[in-house]
Amino acid sequence: MSDQNPPASGFQFGLANLKPAEPLEKITLTFPDGAKREYPRDITGLDLAKGISPSLAKRTVAMALDGVVADLNDPISADAKIELINRDDARALELIRHDCAHVLAEAVQSLWPGTQVTIGPVIENGFYYDFFRNEPFTPEDFAAIEKRMREIIARDKPFTKQVWDREKTKQVFRDKGEAFKVELVDAIPGNEPIKIYFQGDWFDLCRGPHMSSTGKIGSAFKLMKVAGAYWRGDSNNPMLTRIYGTAFAKQEELDAYLKQIEEAEKRDHRKLGRELDLFHFQEEGPGVVFWHPKGWTIFQALIAYMRRRLTGDYSEVNAPQILDKVLWETSGHWDWYRENMFAAQSAGDEAEDKRWFALKPMNCPGHVQIFKHGLKSYRDLPLRLAEFGVVHRYEPSGAMHGLMRVRGFTQDDAHVFCTEAQLADECLKINELILSTYADFGFDGELTVKLSTRPEKRVGTDEAWDHAERVMATVLAEIQASGSNRIKTAINPGEGAFYGPKFEYVLRDAIGRDWQCGTTQVDFNLPERFGAFYIDADGSKKTPVMVHRAICGSMERFIGILIEHFAGNFPLWLAPTQVVVTTITSEGDEYAKVVAAAARRAGLRVEIDLRNEKINYKVREHSLAKIPALLVVGKKEAESHSVSIRRLGSDGQKVMPTDEAIAALVEEATPPDVKRERSAA
Repeated sequence: MSDQNPPASGFQFGLANLKPAEPLEKITLTFPDGAKREYPRDITGLDLAKGISPSLAKRTVAMALDGVVADLNDPISADAKIELINRDDARALELIRHDCAHVLAEAVQSLWPGTQVTIGPVIENGFYYDFFRNEPFTPEDFAAIEKRMREIIARDKPFTKQVWDREKTKQVFRDKGEAFKVELVDAIPGNEPIKIYFQGDWFDLCRGPHMSSTGKIGSAFKLMKVAGAYWRGDSNNPMLTRIYGTAFAKQEELDAYLKQIEEAEKRDHRKLGRELDLFHFQEEGPGVVFWHPKGWTIFQALIAYMRRRLTGDYSEVNAPQILDKVLWETSGHWDWYRENMFAAQSAGDEAEDKRWFALKPMNCPGHVQIFKHGLKSYRDLPLRLAEFGVVHRYEPSGAMHGLMRVRGFTQDDAHVFCTEAQLADECLKINELILSTYADFGFDGELTVKLSTRPEKRVGTDEAWDHAERVMATVLAEIQASGSNRIKTAINPGEGAFYGPKFEYVLRDAIGRDWQCGTTQVDFNLPERFGAFYIDADGSKKTPVMVHRAICGSMERFIGILIEHFAGNFPLWLAPTQVVVTTITSEGDEYAKVVAAAARRAGLRVEIDLRNEKINYKVREHSLAKIPALLVVGKKEAESHSVSIRRLGSDGQKVMPTDEAIAALVEEATPPDVKRERSAA
């Protein structure tokens, strides 16, 4: 009996020592609709999605925790706002491209064993991967690589992450012959984890995140081009082969992008610049423009337009091109911007002449000196100083790109000196000027105004930055509230100038590309550094707020954008040659001279073509030269005092009395701002 029934006291002792299971720790997740739900701590995004619905889990490729995109398989260890991201989410596009870069690397190494992989980041409109191989890759290799990539994607292997020990990681890559990866591991700060991402058996060093599997990449990808690139951008290091690619969520988006690329090649301003005889570059002047007569005509038309827009509100000034480095030290440029400046030592024999000077990279310090010359009162503010100033900034040779990125350029620069109370109104006035200017140049599509906040490398106190950013945020909200549907707003964290926050204006051209052009930058620091002040109403000295403002930005770059936006087919008011008067036969020569003279007197930019060539040949040639209007005359037109008008892009022609034709062209060639002023009067 005792063998079958243990003593009661022993049984009671066992119950007393039996501890209940500890309750699972919970976290609270907040969904986009505001709903809050509790989950076990360290639940993964994938398990959470499965718990909601299997179809949701299938559609989901990643998650965002408090706005930061993360792997779907990451454990969630704290309360957070959560979003489940599918392939159609705009944030998934970067993941698609990142994953595609990894698949590209695996494909290359499977086809050419022994090839070393280096880095493969996502870039604007796509991605690239740099490879080290004795024989560089060529576009002829693309077909085989893309075929292998499709095979890897079709296997649909999951992306899985492991965190490795630093020394283990280096040893694994050494054993694989991946010397560049070993160097990359050494470059990772000691407090950061070493993340390794697998896709099947192939793996890579990567900070992530990735989608849930290779199959989520889809088939809308394409390899675009190859280029040489030095390891870490240093010409002393080995040359690598860079393979560029692009990827989209849908095939129709890829097709649209490829069509845009094709159209962009036709519109390339460098190509059109040669064909239309507008400008050229040469080795003896790297990064500076040689303007030809027709290109300079466009430049001057642009300057004239901007000058008219400033009349009455701005005073135009001109500051020196070269200034002692002491001024640039005071401004902070010598410390913060030195690597981008051109500097030279004076060549005098005397010791006191051995001074360092710099070509100005910006106009602002010169404008502060002009402001300081003479005592200013609060009644003088706002004081708006404008300059079409030539500035020089060093750009690496590999970064230069026609008119779009040069070393010497002209800024339509202005600086507004105002009180803090005037700041918001001045920013809004600048906004109105910028938006109307872009509309005048035919940029009437979507436009984005971005507020760029304090960068890591900056001058000034946090209090000054706090105040400036509050004002700019208020103005941005007003721009958004008062703007049309085409005006979008956004925040660019950490992208402000080193002296203050700024607005960046991003316009969209005729084929859907975005260009950052205008800017409004608030500066509480530079006037103070130079000791600029005004006398306030109470007799005290106050430091003015300085607003840096540009509309076109670089005039050279803006012209490059215009060339591509219009594909060289400029509106009549901007066209370097507005009208060509040409003849059918020599019988019309004398009358052609009369017509050309009348058109010139009316203010049109006119050329005359009296060559003994067939009229169809002349029409074709002038069409290729993008001449907006041809006035064709012959014996019949001479007798009737008329002209036959042919417009660029039209096969037809229209016969009109000469005076009427010239008057119509003069009206069309009137700049939009002048027409607006006339209408207002």
